[in-house]
Amino acid sequence: METSEAPPRWLPFVVLGIGLLAISFGAILARFAQAYGLPSLTIATLRLGIAAVLITPIALWQSGRVLRTLSARQLLLTCGAGFFLALHFATWITSLEYTSVASSTALVTTNLLWVGIASFILFGEKPSRLMAVGIVISLSGSLLIFWSDSRNSVAGSDPLLGNFLAIVGSWCFSAYLLIGRRLRANLPLPAYVWLAYGSASLFLLLACQASATPLGGYAGAAYLLALGMALGPQLLGHTAYNWSLKHVSATFIAVVTLGEPVGSALLAWLFFAESFALLQGVGFVLLLAGIYLAARGEGR
Repeated sequence: METSEAPPRWLPFVVLGIGLLAISFGAILARFAQAYGLPSLTIATLRLGIAAVLITPIALWQSGRVLRTLSARQLLLTCGAGFFLALHFATWITSLEYTSVASSTALVTTNLLWVGIASFILFGEKPSRLMAVGIVISLSGSLLIFWSDSRNSVAGSDPLLGNFLAIVGSWCFSAYLLIGRRLRANLPLPAYVWLAYGSASLFLLLACQASATPLGGYAGAAYLLALGMALGPQLLGHTAYNWSLKHVSATFIAVVTLGEPVGSALLAWLFFAESFALLQGVGFVLLLAGIYLAARGEGR
């Protein structure tokens, strides 16, 4: 429970650091789960499903009355947000089967750019000059990553497919954010998180049934990894970001999220000995620099 008393000045930065570390482990835990034979669709379903179950008591306790009086419009928005969140995790986790952790996480975190473009096309929200420059630089970085991976593909992998799936995952997360922004306006955080995670896990469960993808029959360690993804990246990581929104600017948090691909790339180098080519590294720098400029432009 939060109090009205302001926390120490340093605390939000510590919380953000913990959240960033937790989220950076998402791709690593997913890779380990894939090594135990868990299909990507199963990983996504378990991650969101376990997270929804764990958050249920808090949501019912703090927001039970709100949940019992949801309007038809809110239920429709919930279905839309859950659908795109489910697609986000299904495509992004699948991308890890085909491309490097560094490329996947760098491309899937470009949602700030797509939200800016979609807001301009759909709502007429003209981006600032700084944001426009950031979008161009980031897209240039993305193209360099695609080009570098196409020239340095590893036998048995398909980095172009993996990179494309990561981009699709970013598009889906952008749609989730745009819908969630409207839904979140009239819902407390526990209710919103429970509805989003719960509806997304139901869509993924239906996808598992339709594709005959089993949820059971795997090693116990695989389920521990799924539990770790639900507790760490999903609940601890995202909750840390949401808590910090009350104490630091959204722009600063957007900039902090740029550390995710860096953290994930370092962890992938440590656990999987994944390195990256020079052009790929230049692409990362351009991508992160562009998103930083776009975040600054959005803040202004």
